[in-house]
Amino acid sequence: MSRVVVSFRTSPSEWPLVWPSLWTRTLVRAPRMSSSTTDTATLSLVGEGLSRLFAVSGLEKPSMANELHLSDQMGLFLQKTNIIRDYLEDYVDGRAFWPKSVWSKYSKSGDLGYFANQTDKEAAAQSLCCLNELVTDALELVPDCLTYLSKLQCREIFRFCAIPQVMAIATLDKCYANPDVFTGVVKIRKGMSCKLINNTNDCAGVHSTFHEFALSVARKARKAKKAGVEDPSFERTMKACDTICELTAAEASKKVGAKQVLMPLALAGLSFASYSSSRSPVSGKPLIPAIAATVCLGAAATKFVGGFVSRDTPALKSADALTTEKE
Repeated sequence: MSRVVVSFRTSPSEWPLVWPSLWTRTLVRAPRMSSSTTDTATLSLVGEGLSRLFAVSGLEKPSMANELHLSDQMGLFLQKTNIIRDYLEDYVDGRAFWPKSVWSKYSKSGDLGYFANQTDKEAAAQSLCCLNELVTDALELVPDCLTYLSKLQCREIFRFCAIPQVMAIATLDKCYANPDVFTGVVKIRKGMSCKLINNTNDCAGVHSTFHEFALSVARKARKAKKAGVEDPSFERTMKACDTICELTAAEASKKVGAKQVLMPLALAGLSFASYSSSRSPVSGKPLIPAIAATVCLGAAATKFVGGFVSRDTPALKSADALTTEKE
């Protein structure tokens, strides 16, 4: 907890640089659930502690200290994602974190290592069924995660909490029905990570991301079913994805609306610059000012449209602004 205290003593503008390290060293790397039980007490402590610190700092409402159930769900969502992804690494190192209550239904040998034998067709099929059930179980926590994020008002705290969440949903999409989980390391690409971080600035961006990956999981599930794959978790998976999509559809549509308006403007600007070449065919003077004007027009349109499509979303305030208000 000393690191938490240090982070609160630094300038609020520095917190986004300090807190991701804190999150990684605590919640993401906290002791995980065993092969037979879920150590919910361990998973919950970090989330509960952070929620109370958010409230005590004055940057979030005092009621955040009492959102213990929601903070617990946030921690579980990250933990379950890590457990699913790290199957092979943990098994090779002699650790077993997948819940036995789930994998024992699919392992014909009664051993967790049964799934690592991907050359056996039956083992390969059963391993994906087990994997999909675990992914679905994690997806069912998403509604509570989104509810928690919607209650935050500080931009830095929001990003601190939301970035790991969008990384987790992207990882779950990558893992779903993916046999690579049993033969290697499954990770989202660095480019995707950068995109997710850049888009995680408000609830609209987070909802859009969750909507996108929930649809992706649903498409994979339907495609497998059409191919004749019998997945016992199919209906449960579709229900979880439908729930996420319903919760995020409104904000996701705003993001899509903005893109639909901005894309023609961007294409028009590029077309103008390309058509004009580098010099005017009449005067022979450089057309850089004209191109610059096009870029400025696009930037102004982006600012206008962005503000228009997000005006119904509660605005997040910076830590500095909230601190000034308290004074």
